[in-house]
Amino acid sequence: MSYDYDLFVIGAGSGGLAASKRAASYGAKVAIAEGDKVGGTCVIRGCVPKKLMVYGSKFSHLFEDAVGYGWRPVEAKLNWERLIQAVNQEVNRLSELHISYLAKAGVELLPFFARFADPHTLELVDRQGQVQQRVTAAKILIAVGGEAIKPNVPGIEHSITSREMFLLPKQPKRMAILGGGYISVEFAGIMQGLGTEVIHFLRGDRPLRGFDQDIQDGVYEGMLRHGIDVRPQCQITGLKLTKKGNIRIRYEQQGQACETKVDTVLCAVGRAPNLQGLGLDRAGVHLSTNSQGIVAIAVDEYYRTNQEHIFAVGDCTNRVNLTPVAIAEGRAFADTQFGNLPRTLSYENIPSAVFSQPEAASVGLSEAQAKAKLGEENVKIYRAAFRPMYHSLTGRAEKVIVKLVVEKNTEWVLGAHMVGDNAAEIIQGIAIALKMGATKKDFDATMAIHPTTAEEFVTLR
Repeated sequence: MSYDYDLFVIGAGSGGLAASKRAASYGAKVAIAEGDKVGGTCVIRGCVPKKLMVYGSKFSHLFEDAVGYGWRPVEAKLNWERLIQAVNQEVNRLSELHISYLAKAGVELLPFFARFADPHTLELVDRQGQVQQRVTAAKILIAVGGEAIKPNVPGIEHSITSREMFLLPKQPKRMAILGGGYISVEFAGIMQGLGTEVIHFLRGDRPLRGFDQDIQDGVYEGMLRHGIDVRPQCQITGLKLTKKGNIRIRYEQQGQACETKVDTVLCAVGRAPNLQGLGLDRAGVHLSTNSQGIVAIAVDEYYRTNQEHIFAVGDCTNRVNLTPVAIAEGRAFADTQFGNLPRTLSYENIPSAVFSQPEAASVGLSEAQAKAKLGEENVKIYRAAFRPMYHSLTGRAEKVIVKLVVEKNTEWVLGAHMVGDNAAEIIQGIAIALKMGATKKDFDATMAIHPTTAEEFVTLR
């Protein structure tokens, strides 16, 4: 049977873009469907605009820090509208750049949402839900990413998600953030740095569950030092829009009923695969459900679903939900299916970062994970906490934490963790060492660059 395309990709995010261009380079006839801006969550409403806002939020701290270095105090005022406009201009530029890359690669871009009509046929749908075209493909890759979810709480429709954060016409004066993951923590630092009063509601005692305990504690303490009103052990019971346009939040904290009013509520309690409207049942694609109740597309190590010709990569499979992982999966899929270079990925020692304030980054096993895996007696911890040299003149009580998790007998470095400025930049380099199987002796034998924060990783005793 002949088909319109050798490969049809649903979703022009990180994974879909990488897979389509790589497959086309092998001579495949490829099309990709995207009903939103090209670039996916990372470029449009995630990593890129968020990091730009992180940069923007740090200037308020820099102005204050400069006084300790002899500069006169600065009275600066943020122009919110100008910041949002500049961020979105850069997002649009990058989106157009990705479109040009597709054209150069010979990939046909179809500006529609795609859904299955049957296992080999796709309907292309416009924003009004009208079918504009039907196409067939020999192989189909699902790369639709994830979407923010909201809890089942009365009035939760009055909250926004990270998708809307970059589109707010006015800066909130007082803002509540719900959730304890990296997105909530990052926006808490961004908005506080930009001058918004931030209340951060946590269900547990600390943010960033799943990270090393020192990272959880270090970020939490740093948030408090930066003036964020963190309220742990809170259960949100309802939101209500007032006549004045404020939002009243009702919550319970340690069994006590409380309430407060804010201008804006950001709901950042988690994300889930964006599977709605794909028509997966028409294609017979099987789904899986994890222990948290998150439904995702089930795939094998080569990203194949239960249907031999249908594949999925990235956040819609709910494996490791990071942009570089989706890109690597997309390329591995294309190499395997179209390049005659079958390969899989290793999901060990994937570095990750939280662009919180203070910043945090991690690679490998946490202390708790290492001890659970090897036994407490077989793990050795090397740790240092100190005030960075930069703040010796600013007067701020900032603290850096650096930590290595080491297997006691072999001295194999199992994990590296850091809280402090430039943590992501530093851990990226250390990730190479862990990937190569470095030992503590290798770290000790490495000459330090002085004076730096990074040198602490090779001088830990």
